[in-house]
Amino acid sequence: MRINLDVTPRDYATLKESLKNSNPVDVAEGLEELDDEQAIKLFRMLPKDNAAEVFAYLSRDMQHSIVGAIKDYEISHIIDELFLDDAVDFIEEMPAGVVKRVLSNLPAEKRDMINHFLKYPEGSAGSIMTIEYVDLKEHLTVSEAFDRIRRDGVDKETIYTCYVIDAARQLLGAVSVKTLLLSSLDDKIGDIMKRDVIFASTNEDKENIANEFRRYGLLAMPVVDNESRLVGIVTVDDVLEVQEEEATEDFEIMAAMSPSDEPYMKTSTWKLTRNRLPWLMLLMLTATVTGLIIAGFEESLALMPALVTFIPMLMDTGGNAGAQSSTLVIRGIALEEIKATDMVKVWMKEVRVAALCGAALAVVNFVRILIMNRSFSIAFSVSLTLLITVLIAKTVGCLLPQLARKLKFDPAVMAAPAITTIVDAGALLVFFAIAKAIFNI
Repeated sequence: MRINLDVTPRDYATLKESLKNSNPVDVAEGLEELDDEQAIKLFRMLPKDNAAEVFAYLSRDMQHSIVGAIKDYEISHIIDELFLDDAVDFIEEMPAGVVKRVLSNLPAEKRDMINHFLKYPEGSAGSIMTIEYVDLKEHLTVSEAFDRIRRDGVDKETIYTCYVIDAARQLLGAVSVKTLLLSSLDDKIGDIMKRDVIFASTNEDKENIANEFRRYGLLAMPVVDNESRLVGIVTVDDVLEVQEEEATEDFEIMAAMSPSDEPYMKTSTWKLTRNRLPWLMLLMLTATVTGLIIAGFEESLALMPALVTFIPMLMDTGGNAGAQSSTLVIRGIALEEIKATDMVKVWMKEVRVAALCGAALAVVNFVRILIMNRSFSIAFSVSLTLLITVLIAKTVGCLLPQLARKLKFDPAVMAAPAITTIVDAGALLVFFAIAKAIFNI
């Protein structure tokens, strides 16, 4: 339930108690709806233990405003209380001046850990992992493991799965709290732990990790270095953010826009223009190909002007058919449902779909034109072109994203300019070739 913070109550004690007992996500959303001055005033009323948790859910702009308005010791407390991965995310997004001020007010140990995490490549497992986890030794009993969890688990991001390591911190296995609860207190961790653990390396791409989470239904995944030493874990909340980022990026690219990591309402008009204009310019220039094809058949069109009226329908239908195939294939590639070796199988399936869709569209179109124009030749030529156009569109739409993957390009890039240009040009060439053959023009 959302809470209303846009009030000025006389009883600040009541408001502070309300903030303390509210969900941090709700408080953060309420602060986002206020202007900076009100939001900062209410943020400073939060109990210290709650402030860091609420801070983690705020937008980068609001975090920046709060850091600029509070004292150094307050910054130190907030960042020190954040889970390490949230603190690193905040540092990465802030301007250099803010970063310097924040780091200078942190305890040396926390500062060193943040600096260490910042060295991992952007988009790697190391850049999104956290070190707030519980580790156990295999010689411990279940009773001793519970004692350790009670002692160390308070400040950990998750305790649902504990990771078993040896003296050199090499990952040996994992044990869930459920397994611990259902085991005898005298059982050894080494006897009940799961040794076949799904793990990631620090330099592994975060998108691959998100796929592994989905594939195995994980809540957390251990991350090891080059010597198989446990250095952190990736939790499901971080993976959800990765999936949202990747889906948003693909959506924007498929819509012919440069990806942006800023919310729409926070993005300036100039930046929105800059993200869109290059793609629009490219699409405009590639559209000259279709213009040149039409110009090449100008004399033919002069003899049969009725044919011109069907060009938009053919191009739109081809574009829609290609977009259907490319969207499904790109999604299948992203979810790893379509492998690199499936190109021929995917193409054959799309050809069958195209044949059925194209035939149905051609029949309906044939009857429509026959009723409206009463010209069997025009109805036949347009309907045959429509069938072939759908075949071309679905072939191009399914093959180009797969070719892009083989060439190490983002498959989503192929969804806009390339497919549109090829399908439009193909539809026109087929249409004019059929029209010339039927009408001898």
